[in-house]
Amino acid sequence: MNSNTNAMNHRFSAANTQDLDPQPPPPPPSATSPYQPQPQRRPRGFAATISNNTTTTPTKSRKEREKEKERTKLRERHRRAITSRMLAGLRQYGNFPLPARADMNDVIAALAREAGWTVETDGTTYRQSSAAPSQPQPPIAHFNSVQQSDNNVANMGANPVLSVESPLYSGSLKNCSMRPSVDCQPSALRIDESLSPASLDSVVAERDPKLDKYSSASAINSPERLEAGQLVQDVRCRELENGLSGASYIPVYVRLATGLINNFCQLMDPEGIKEELQHLKSLRVDGVVVDCWWGIVEGWTPKKYEWAGYREMFNIIRGFGMKLQVVLAFHEYGGHDSGGIFISLPQWVLDIGKNNQDLFFTDREGRRNTECLSWGIDKERVLRGRTGIEVYFDFMRSFRTEFDDLFTEDLISAVEIGLGASGELKYPSFSERMGWRYPGIGEFQCYDKYLLQNLRKAAKLRGHSFWGRGPDNAGYYNSKPHETGFFSERGDYDSYYGRFFLHWYAQVLIDHADNVLSLANLAFEDIQLVVKIPAVYWWYKTTSHAAELTTGYHNPSNQDGYSLLFKVLQKHAVTMKFVILGLQTPYQEIDEALSDPEGLSWQVLNSAWDRGLSVAGQNAQPCYDRDGFMRMVETAKPRNHPDGRHFTFFVFQQPLPMIQRTICFTEIDYFIRSMHEEKPIEKSVTENPNLYWIIYSLERESTFPAVTEESGETEELLSTKTSYRHQQMLSGYKLQ
Repeated sequence: MNSNTNAMNHRFSAANTQDLDPQPPPPPPSATSPYQPQPQRRPRGFAATISNNTTTTPTKSRKEREKEKERTKLRERHRRAITSRMLAGLRQYGNFPLPARADMNDVIAALAREAGWTVETDGTTYRQSSAAPSQPQPPIAHFNSVQQSDNNVANMGANPVLSVESPLYSGSLKNCSMRPSVDCQPSALRIDESLSPASLDSVVAERDPKLDKYSSASAINSPERLEAGQLVQDVRCRELENGLSGASYIPVYVRLATGLINNFCQLMDPEGIKEELQHLKSLRVDGVVVDCWWGIVEGWTPKKYEWAGYREMFNIIRGFGMKLQVVLAFHEYGGHDSGGIFISLPQWVLDIGKNNQDLFFTDREGRRNTECLSWGIDKERVLRGRTGIEVYFDFMRSFRTEFDDLFTEDLISAVEIGLGASGELKYPSFSERMGWRYPGIGEFQCYDKYLLQNLRKAAKLRGHSFWGRGPDNAGYYNSKPHETGFFSERGDYDSYYGRFFLHWYAQVLIDHADNVLSLANLAFEDIQLVVKIPAVYWWYKTTSHAAELTTGYHNPSNQDGYSLLFKVLQKHAVTMKFVILGLQTPYQEIDEALSDPEGLSWQVLNSAWDRGLSVAGQNAQPCYDRDGFMRMVETAKPRNHPDGRHFTFFVFQQPLPMIQRTICFTEIDYFIRSMHEEKPIEKSVTENPNLYWIIYSLERESTFPAVTEESGETEELLSTKTSYRHQQMLSGYKLQ
């Protein structure tokens, strides 16, 4: 009994003592006590939305959910547009492995990797080691401006710290000059290693009380800082002077004018062609491009090919030792800019078309476009027992057999296959003969009976037979996107039916390219094949990209419409030739048509390069000023491309023989020298176009002294090297 009483007293005294002493924190709940209740967490994010909707508000109607879905899509499109601009800038300053359709997360991950962080596949970002990385040594000239006080070093020595640096180091700016005076202090931002990746967003740079400036975490604000505008200007100036240093030699071909061979395949002016080739030879052009027209070679009788005029022309080109590229043109030629020259499809094809007009592309109103054959007859035996692709293959095989000797001599370096209107892989959706004028959206060309049968079959396989029709609210040739119900913001182009139709419309284009290129590889084994892609840049800043959709490229703002096509081109190992603009687009035109040639060019070129395709270029319209030529050079040789990509060759398209356009001779020479990585002739000499032409021609001969603008001349040398007319033009210049 006494023992029990003592035990009770001991427990009461212990309890009193615990009430007076500070209480330790309660131990964590044991895993072995299942009866202990789990703490309740407040639902967040999507779970909270569901909880609130189920408890407080009724379920949203279907219409509200659709509106919210559309708003989400719009935000996503805007985010992608902003990201694409960021990517275009990033690719100029560093080697960032980013795909053509990278999003914001890819950009952040690339910057983190460049700064030395580790980025996992799930997006987790962290440092691998706590050791501070070695800082790049500043130049000696700025050594005194980057010293830090001993107090700051002592304060930071207590904890392990790391400096956050920009991926743009001074090593990547070797060719850029730097201002002699820098008024900024070294970066004072330091991040403790214990900070989590999520907390890095809230880190704020320390404030410098002396300079009353915020120190930046970027190396751009270090003593080696460069003003962005000055940096870009210095780079541009140096590259223009040095011919875009670091880029490769890009061959330049000149497209010979159409009309040199008549409809009976006879060469019209052999002497004029020789004079033209001599002029091109003096410019050091690598070769020429010649169109071989289906309507001329097989113009009158099926399977009867006449190559006499082209044989004579090719022999002349061979005599000048120039390379040759051939375009097999299966389309019609003519228009306001054709100089009165008209080349139709073969006459026997037009005769068949009188009885069966569905051979040709047809718009919604039933108007036929005879510019090229409809892709609906690629596998239909409607051409005297042959299908469309069989006719193309027979033509290609005849050309390969006729000029086998030129292929053996490697005179023909490439063969371009015409796949649609204007020789480009596209529907004739914006044909001027149909009344189209820029910047109209064009019309769908799928209303011949063969393509409509294909569409109905695809709709039936999809399970929606009533989708086997074209859109009835897509406007007309000269409509604008916002004026239609199909292409407007949140229009039918992004509905279930719209996506089905546009996918089918683009797939017909891809299938046509696949079928023709498969046979072209059989005819031209081990020969480089080329396919030309159009540049439909108007309405590119809208969400629907209406002009591209009618052309056959399903490329709205939320989808890449070129990747599937480039996958097919990669399978056939062809070179993609892209049409680029040389002239600067006026701001009024950009605002009116919401066009973006640079944005389209960036998307198409990078998408092709990401697929591993060889890329070539061709100017869409003639250039007469140096700025236009240099824009083409910068497109052909992207400055500081992360993978060092550039064009395989460039085709310069001229509207008239170059000998009739000597006024722009100096600019053409400057363009070719820039593509060839040659140093241009001094500007003081180029101010006189006639003098420039004489000096350049003489320079092409064995050895000719340089010319400066001074009084006097060496008459004996001039009399042996130049004609009397040239001597008169060189009067007043001194030879060195």
